[in-house]
Amino acid sequence: MITSLENKEIKKYLKLKKKKYRDLEKLFLVEGEHLIKEAEKSNSLVKVILTEDKELETNKEILYVTHEIMKKLSNLDTPPEMIGVCKINDNNKVGGNIILALDDIQDPGNLGTIIRSAVAFNIKTILLSENTVDLYNPKVLRSTQGLLFYTNVIRCDLEKELKKLKEEQYSIYVTNVEEGKEINKMNVAEKLVLVMGNEGNGVSSNIKSLKDENIYIKTNNLVESLNVGVATSILLYELDSKVGSSDE
Repeated sequence: MITSLENKEIKKYLKLKKKKYRDLEKLFLVEGEHLIKEAEKSNSLVKVILTEDKELETNKEILYVTHEIMKKLSNLDTPPEMIGVCKINDNNKVGGNIILALDDIQDPGNLGTIIRSAVAFNIKTILLSENTVDLYNPKVLRSTQGLLFYTNVIRCDLEKELKKLKEEQYSIYVTNVEEGKEINKMNVAEKLVLVMGNEGNGVSSNIKSLKDENIYIKTNNLVESLNVGVATSILLYELDSKVGSSDE
């Protein structure tokens, strides 16, 4: 059992609380049994860290640590009894008839909600702009409830990637309340990218310039706008029912 915070391996995992070290090591931490099990199912789990009095059925290497060390490793007010060390997904393959693109989403809870909805409506690829909140932020991870392991999330130069997808005959759909077509009354392309914008500023102008269609969700006059997580969920439901999102 490891009892010292000066242990070389523990010091390495403590650094994973910071994005730059997660990017450097290509590793991140998940907390609690549910996230660990989901990570193991998807072959993302590398190692398990347990408190000295806890057991877990796993075929991965286990490190036993003191409660004090677990508390330091955790981002929660009430630390868990187990933490998983996971490898960052390096699959950059873009696929599916419907692709979701997120342009500078900032709130971790929104990103987590969007990922859960994307999985619910069969989205195989999610593109994140370079300024979108970090996928491996602990709040994002908790908010996904483990579903980030069931879709391919790719951070990229979004403008460049959308231009490439247009060349591959994908239509770019951007939300626009003032000029958009009502989503539930329109026919949609067989291959499309749905772009959702920043919570405060919407879709950036350089991305808007690539659009093929403006779309919106009709609401009553009491509601000026919907939270981006809610709006994304509704749009994905509508698009999935019209197109489906199986691979070509």
